[in-house]
Amino acid sequence: MNNLNAPLAERMRPQNLRDYIGQAHILSEGKPLQIALTSGRLHSMIFWGASGIGKTTLARLIAKQSNAEFLAISAVLAGVKEIREAIEHAKTIQQFEKRRTILFVDEVHRFNKSQQDAFLPHVEDGTVYFIGATTENPSFALNNALLSRARVYVLNLLSESDLLQILNHALADETHGLGNLKLEISDEIKIQFTQAADGDARRLLNLLELAADVSSAQNSEIIDETIAQAVLNGGVRRFDSHGEEFHNQISALHKSVRGSSPDAALYWLCRMIDGGCDLTYLARRIVRIASEDIGNADPRALEIALNAWQSQERLGSPEGELALAQAVIYMACAPKSNAVYMAYNAAMAHIKSTGTLEVPVHLRNAPTKLMKALDYGKHYRYAHNEPDAYAAGENYFPQNLKGMRYYQPVERGLEIKIKEKIEHLRELDAAFLKAKNAV
Repeated sequence: MNNLNAPLAERMRPQNLRDYIGQAHILSEGKPLQIALTSGRLHSMIFWGASGIGKTTLARLIAKQSNAEFLAISAVLAGVKEIREAIEHAKTIQQFEKRRTILFVDEVHRFNKSQQDAFLPHVEDGTVYFIGATTENPSFALNNALLSRARVYVLNLLSESDLLQILNHALADETHGLGNLKLEISDEIKIQFTQAADGDARRLLNLLELAADVSSAQNSEIIDETIAQAVLNGGVRRFDSHGEEFHNQISALHKSVRGSSPDAALYWLCRMIDGGCDLTYLARRIVRIASEDIGNADPRALEIALNAWQSQERLGSPEGELALAQAVIYMACAPKSNAVYMAYNAAMAHIKSTGTLEVPVHLRNAPTKLMKALDYGKHYRYAHNEPDAYAAGENYFPQNLKGMRYYQPVERGLEIKIKEKIEHLRELDAAFLKAKNAV
């Protein structure tokens, strides 16, 4: 039975799987985990998802459903010593009680490689079934040996309807919840609590418990708008400055600009600002997008992005955010070209594959007599002395790369004109070389 002195979120943990709310995509009839549990085919697994969505609770309920011993350790606090002690306990349970053991490791991504490897042999020989919980992408946070021995289940954020169920249950439960307080709370304020929880059941119940405490301190049985605002003010959306959600959101912002969706781009920018993202980081990424996805199709995009960065730094928050929003909207609406990005990547790859090629003699500077004696700069054609300031047929590459092309302008924005100019210059090159060969 739950400790009545424990926080409400702890007291309201479901005691069986039928009371577990959420994650229907893996627990409803015919889904993978549901089939494994009903058939008794226990296996090692990794739960990947945000905080407060039921990873630990689900692991406990699986152990109960499977009549298995449940051993829990935290990767934040434990090390190899604690793992060995857990394994020894599991062997005792296996030998004397003939029961299986689930070893649950919370925040498993905090374990280093040697710590992760420490329990692998015991997973393989059946001493324990491993369940790890992580908020980080397992592909990056866990080693391949561990991933190959466990099935990854992605746990989703709880929906507002899931959270409303949890809230109503907590308000009605007189044994473990707040039912004995007979609190009154309108449907509108309940929705405010579920929205503030942002998919996190623990946050929801913590906010509800705080509101109940405030109401009790005021000798009231009503959680009204005043109490709700006092409790809910200051909450921010789910964001992690280094984790999976961070990378997902910046990816969504970048792709929305690239996809010419100003509204979606603005949404993701505001999501990251609301979540507390470093504004300097956002400004840097916006400048990068200007070059990568717009480039010379609209060179003003880079100028606007840089001006937005400078404005943000000078104005600070919250005034500076509007400049970032202006840049993002402009860039989303601008013509798109990745020609500069592709040309840069092609040139860098070519350089790595061709090694150190010498600068042609005619392109070398000759500030000394020795250099002039070695013909440095000899036969160089000064472009400004040529017709239209263009030295037709001149080569500016190392000799082995003569005629190499990286930049391919697209038929959008200013690059239409750039492409026409380049094609005209190539025609001049061809005419010069034809005339030269005819002599």
